[in-house]
Amino acid sequence: MRGANQSSVSEFLLLGLSRQPQQQQLLFVLFLSMYLATVLGNLLILLAVGLDSRLHIPMYFFLSNLSFVDICFTSTTVPKMLANHILGTQTISFSGCLTQMYFLFELADMDNFLLAVMAYDRFVAICHPLHYSTKMTPQLCGLLVVGSWVIANLNALLHTLLMAQLSFCADNAIPHYFCDVTPLLKLSCSDTYLNEMMILTEGSLIMITPFICILASYVRITCAVLRVPSTKGRWKAFSTCGSHLAVVSLFYGTIIAVYFNPLSSHSSEKDTAATVMYTVVTPMLNPFIYSLRNRDLKAALRKMMGRKTCS
Repeated sequence: MRGANQSSVSEFLLLGLSRQPQQQQLLFVLFLSMYLATVLGNLLILLAVGLDSRLHIPMYFFLSNLSFVDICFTSTTVPKMLANHILGTQTISFSGCLTQMYFLFELADMDNFLLAVMAYDRFVAICHPLHYSTKMTPQLCGLLVVGSWVIANLNALLHTLLMAQLSFCADNAIPHYFCDVTPLLKLSCSDTYLNEMMILTEGSLIMITPFICILASYVRITCAVLRVPSTKGRWKAFSTCGSHLAVVSLFYGTIIAVYFNPLSSHSSEKDTAATVMYTVVTPMLNPFIYSLRNRDLKAALRKMMGRKTCS
C-alpha cells in the first residue's frame, strides 16, 4: 500500500452475514447451493446457445453474454465467503479487497449495460421487424458488447483508484461478506466526500442512462404492441419481453436501494439484504426466468439434454 495516503490497515475482516455458528452453517449450505445453481443454470444457457444454430441471433448472443457475466459476478464474492468459512478465517488483504471491489463494479455495470442492449434489441425486433436483420448486424452486436466492457472497466478503475487513495485506521471490520464500497467508505478515516459525490453523480449517470434507454424502449414497444389488432398478437409480443422486464425490475430495484442514497441513511442490515439480492439471487434466477418463459431456449435445452442422454 504505497502512495501519499498510506493506510495503516493491511487487511480487512469480513464479518459475514451472521456470527451464530448454527446460522453460519445454514448460510454456508444455502450460499453453496445458490452458487452451484447459478453456475449450472448459466452454463446450460451458454451451452444451449452455443450448440443450437437456431439460437445464433442477437437476442441469444446478448443473453449468453449476460449468463457469462452473471457467473463471473457471483464468483467474485461467494467462493471467498465459502473458503473463509471452511478455513475458519475472516480476513481479506487490502489489495484483495480492492480487487474484489473492482470486479464488482465492472460486472454490475456490465449487467446494467447488457440489460439496456437487450431492451434495444427487443425494441428493434418488435417496432422494426422488417429491418431487424439489417439493423442488428453481427458487427453492431459485437461493438455494443465490447463498448460496454470498455466503459465498465473505466468506471470500475475510477472508483477503485479513488478508494485506494483513502486511509484506513484502527477499525478494519466489514459487516458484510464481501468488500462493498459503502461499508469501506464508512471505515475510512479520510474525507470521503469525493468518493460519495462520484458515486452519486458519475455512478448514477452510468446506472441511470441505460435505465432510461430501457424505459424509452419499452414505451415505444408498448405503443407498437397496442396498435396490434388481435389480442393474441399483443400477448405474443409482450411475452417476448416478460422475462427481460422481470430481471430489470429485480436488478435495478436492489441497486437503487443500496447505492443511490446518502451514506448517513444506510443501515448494514438493509444494505446486506439488498446486496445479497443483486449479487447472488438475481444471477441465480436469471437462467430460470429466461428458460421458463422462452420456448426456443427450452427446446434447445431439451435437445442438448437428449444428446447427453444418448451419448
